[in-house]
Parts: sequence; structure tokens; C-alpha cells
Amino acid sequence: MTPDEARAFWDGRYDDASYLFGERPNAFLERQADRLRPDMTVLAVADGEGRNGVWLARQGLKVTSTDISPKAVAKARALAARHGVEVDARVADLDRWDWPVAAFDVVVGIFVQFAPPDMRDRLFARMKQALKPGGLLLLEGYRPEQLGYGTGGPGQVENLYTEVLLRDAFADMEGVEVSSYDAEIVEGAGHVGLSALIDLVAVKPGPGAA
Repeated sequence: MTPDEARAFWDGRYDDASYLFGERPNAFLERQADRLRPDMTVLAVADGEGRNGVWLARQGLKVTSTDISPKAVAKARALAARHGVEVDARVADLDRWDWPVAAFDVVVGIFVQFAPPDMRDRLFARMKQALKPGGLLLLEGYRPEQLGYGTGGPGQVENLYTEVLLRDAFADMEGVEVSSYDAEIVEGAGHVGLSALIDLVAVKPGPGAA
């Protein structure tokens, strides 16, 4: 899919007054609240209509939110305004975006599974690049078992995550925690029902790390 095709596809999915994945934050992200502090800088990758970026801003973080869809970004800005918070919501094709270097205390990627393996490798590398030394990475996605549930996510098995894939991709990080589990989720109309989830928490090595 070309960038123009991807933009048109996601604009079409977000072309509705309702929020496709709801307005509440992702449950995994919400469970990480104790790891977050006000005034941290955070990048919300492919943040769609802003549910996660706005929640992060409501916790006092300084949020940059990206998505390829202009319609999604407009809705993210509207959601932030309704909650009285500031979010730097930007339209960005993440495979072409000029990713900042060592700029963020936290990088969040929730269901960033539109990316086939070669693009995913680049995005994972750039997520790590964007973190400051000692920065926190929070990632959630679907496992291959999700194809049997059909309750959200891509239809391409190669876009889904396994524990081996994530541990290999982030082997250069510290404190890596990977959790696989099934859970009922309700995230708008886009993610509803029993889901095969996988979470990663990891820290970019700080100064002096081997």
C-alpha cells in the first residue's frame, strides 16, 4: 500500500462522527500509569483519533501524537480540546517522517500493526531512536491467535507479534517485560471481544551501558 493509499484507507475508516476505537485509553497503557510522571515528554505513534495521546496529556505529560490520517488528527485535536489539554497532533507518514533523536522520555505504540515486517523493523528501530537514554517504551499488539477471534486487528499473520519476535527486536534494551494473554476488550467499534494480546515494556539503556 502506497502512502497515499494508506492515507485514503485510514481517512475512510475515521470518516465518522464517532470514534472508531473509542475515546477511552487502551487498558494496557492505563495500567502503566505508575511508570509515568507529569512533564515527561511522550510520543504516541500512530495514535489515530487521539484516545491514548489525550489520556497521556490528562496525566500531565507533554504529548506528541502522530497519524497518517488527517481526519484522525483533526479528531484527536478536537478530543484534546474537549478535555482541556494540549496535544501536539501531527499528520505523519511514519516510514518517511523525520523521527526525532533521543527526544522523548516515553514512546507508546498501541496496535501499530498496519506495518508489514520490513516496515515494522524500521519503525521499531525509529521508536528506539526517538527515546532518550533511560527512556521507556510501551508497546501492545495482537498475537497470531487473534486471526481466530476476528475481533480487531489486521488480517495478515505476518503483521502480528510473537514473544520471540519482540524479544529479538528489543534485545538491545533493558528490563524487557513481555506478556501474552487473552482478554475481553471494548475499544469503540473497532476492537470488541475476546482478543489475543501481547504487551512489551522496555527501557533504553542509559549512559555508560555496555
